[in-house]
Amino acid sequence: MLTAYFNFIVGLLFDWGYWAVVFGMALESACMPVPSELVLPFAGYLVSQGQISFLEAVFAGVLGGMIGSVAAYAVGRYKGRDFILKYGRPFMINEKNMARADAWVERYGDKAAFWARFMPVVRTFISLPLGIARMDFKRFFLYSLAGSLPWTVVLIYGGKVLGENWEKVSDYGDWYDLALVCVLAVILLYFGIKKLRKR
Repeated sequence: MLTAYFNFIVGLLFDWGYWAVVFGMALESACMPVPSELVLPFAGYLVSQGQISFLEAVFAGVLGGMIGSVAAYAVGRYKGRDFILKYGRPFMINEKNMARADAWVERYGDKAAFWARFMPVVRTFISLPLGIARMDFKRFFLYSLAGSLPWTVVLIYGGKVLGENWEKVSDYGDWYDLALVCVLAVILLYFGIKKLRKR
């Protein structure tokens, strides 16, 4: 089932290119189960095949991410926690995921909008508690944009670099193996930034 789901997303990316990247990233940032670890590396693959340019892919990824983030922020701000927990279960929004996002907000304050973009699961839901907390929208937008950009660039660039060896990579497993490689690269980047930040 997981492989079929991934193949479905991949098919959309091949068929719709730029717009599929925008749509996929908007869904992920709006708390839908569409992983950017899959969407963005395949966008990089499209770049390697000459279907879209690198800058177009990055712009599409960031644009989609911001559309979804703003939508989730608005739901949190204007509908509140009770509404989200009542109707969010089909979208994997539950007390556990919200509590994880809340912990980031409590720990980092407004900057959670930036740092959460580098963490699996948390980045998908972080806009909701920030909206509930009524974070200043301009600050939310700027921090979210600043966090989305490096995440998008790294994953797309990883897909681009591996694009010429795509078939070789897929011979060792399912399509999502490449996404896993990119996720590990981003995690290493995150901890590297965190270490430098402490220094």
